[in-house]
Amino acid sequence: MKILYVEDDEIARVNAVEFLEDYFESIYSAKDGLEALSLYEKFHPDIIITDIQMPKINGLEFIKKVRKNDLNTQIIIISAYSTKDYLLQAVELRLIKYLIKPIKFDELLKVIEESKEFLQNNSSNIINFCDNLTFDMFNKVVKRDNTLIKITMKELLLLELLLKNKNRYVTYQEIENYVWADDMMSKDALKSLIKRLKNTLECECINNLSGYGYKIDV
Repeated sequence: MKILYVEDDEIARVNAVEFLEDYFESIYSAKDGLEALSLYEKFHPDIIITDIQMPKINGLEFIKKVRKNDLNTQIIIISAYSTKDYLLQAVELRLIKYLIKPIKFDELLKVIEESKEFLQNNSSNIINFCDNLTFDMFNKVVKRDNTLIKITMKELLLLELLLKNKNRYVTYQEIENYVWADDMMSKDALKSLIKRLKNTLECECINNLSGYGYKIDV
């Protein structure tokens, strides 16, 4: 378990790191957002704990940079600020917790343990397919070589259904129920969707069994 702790107050940072080192092996610390970004790119921590008001790059901007291509790292904010503007920005960044200073170490430890448990329970949500593609079942994102791929909602639903039932043929009726829900699905509409999905993925791993359905080879 790798943790990155970001805090510009040296005394608070040192005290927190010393506390966390009693419970976790790999603790990295940064005094500002720029140093934090460098450590994030080098060590790829599982959990980030960061202040907001910091020099060079503030905590929110740092998290935004992380979230451009990473929706999996667990992020906890620690801040003396609880204004509506900060809270609204924080919500959009998929945080685990927003802790108000002064923080209690036992409360912080509890949140970290919850994040650790979440990571362990959801580690199997990442499905690898077509050599260089991954699908995150929890965050509903597709990546090619760790770069996000833009995908429509219907394409996403179809891909999710096929991957949930990988290596077996999913029937036309199953696809209609899952992707089109209450709407009617025509054969032409399905063929068009399959074609668009293949183009989006740049992959030919989706196969058809005429008169029955489709499957994806993983």
